[in-house]
Amino acid sequence: RWVDSSKLTPENAASVLDGCAGILVPGGFGDRGIEGMITAAQYARTHKLPYFGICLGMQIAVMSYARNVLGYADANSSEFDPDSTHPVIDLMESQQGISKKGGTMRLGAYPCKIRPNTIMATAYGEEMISERHRHRYEFNNNFREEIENKGMQITGTSPTGELVETVEIPNHPFYIGVQFHPEFKSRPNRAHPLFKAFVAASLKRSQNNNAD
Repeated sequence: RWVDSSKLTPENAASVLDGCAGILVPGGFGDRGIEGMITAAQYARTHKLPYFGICLGMQIAVMSYARNVLGYADANSSEFDPDSTHPVIDLMESQQGISKKGGTMRLGAYPCKIRPNTIMATAYGEEMISERHRHRYEFNNNFREEIENKGMQITGTSPTGELVETVEIPNHPFYIGVQFHPEFKSRPNRAHPLFKAFVAASLKRSQNNNAD
């Protein structure tokens, strides 16, 4: 079901998303529909709906968590709100002040180290992976400790641990955000491990709903 996030609000989320067995927020640029995406991420978290956030969708999950769990009402990405006092998504320090946007993007394949005993670890079955990226903004490490202390796990990082690649919420059927683009490596006859895991979690949710 395609959902126009620019029209999604906390008031109509239940009726718009009723019957969905999972929510996927894909990548993208620009601020159109961002608030609706944050609403969808919050709805998935509180209603135990499988959630899969890809690139921007991962950043949305972090923003939603910072607002609704940490209580930072203005939590945002500096891409959308440069004046936010809680820019949980921001440009890396090395990118600050660069005006030629193409030069600031993290493009191509990068390695990712997976935390054991996580959705990521179960999906991939290995500790080190390589995935393709296409983005400018990153998880802001200034909020890393606070967010983890409040329950959102950082489950994939660059090998040095500097860059956050994936986040998850434990004690949830499936709630994961990845900074990379798994769709670049997924094929109709060879689905990407994370798409397989998301569809499986959504199917289980659908079956449980039908059983009820």
